[in-house]
Amino acid sequence: MTITQPPNLSAAATTAPLRSGADTRVRCYSSQFTDLMEMAAPATVVGDYLDHHDGWFRRCAAPMRVLALGHNSYALTLGRFGNFGFEVEPTIALELLPQSEGVYRIGTVPLADDAPSRQQVYDVDFNASLRLESWNGELGPATQVCWDLDLRVWIRLPAVIGLLPESLVQSSGDHLLRQIVRQVSRKLTWKVQEDFHATHDLVCPPRRRAAF
Repeated sequence: MTITQPPNLSAAATTAPLRSGADTRVRCYSSQFTDLMEMAAPATVVGDYLDHHDGWFRRCAAPMRVLALGHNSYALTLGRFGNFGFEVEPTIALELLPQSEGVYRIGTVPLADDAPSRQQVYDVDFNASLRLESWNGELGPATQVCWDLDLRVWIRLPAVIGLLPESLVQSSGDHLLRQIVRQVSRKLTWKVQEDFHATHDLVCPPRRRAAF
């Protein structure tokens, strides 16, 4: 079974998320990710860049599909992942909250969908935070952007997968999701770092090795 077409957006109310149900076919896969971006500029400059996400978010999220929903919200198609031949390409709505004491937060918000049946296949909970920490770099004032991601995905799997051992279904799904999060998040980190320095005509620091 493959679901790849992102949901159509409308003003309709969303249905109850899978996380609140009791269906034994629903599996929850989770992953955590931590990374660091070095920016060769003061925190005020970096913060101003992050505040204007209407520019960098679209550029840096590519090739993931992005659709603006409002001033602070976007529909983002994360990419395709699967388990035992079952594939899904979830689209979620993310809200980029304004800075609060040097911390930015990104979280899921309801995504209006005129095809409620899709919402009975997957449910995503995306929570990320970015912290700005000032430090003195080799060329002057610099900023470290430390960010953490906590991602959980609920998927209703086909009944035939229930014939496999529970531990195998869970562990394989967790492993696959971690691999995708590492790949997508790491590329996004690099692209934001490179985009910031390119748009500010600054030399970009070398890429750091991710601590997974």
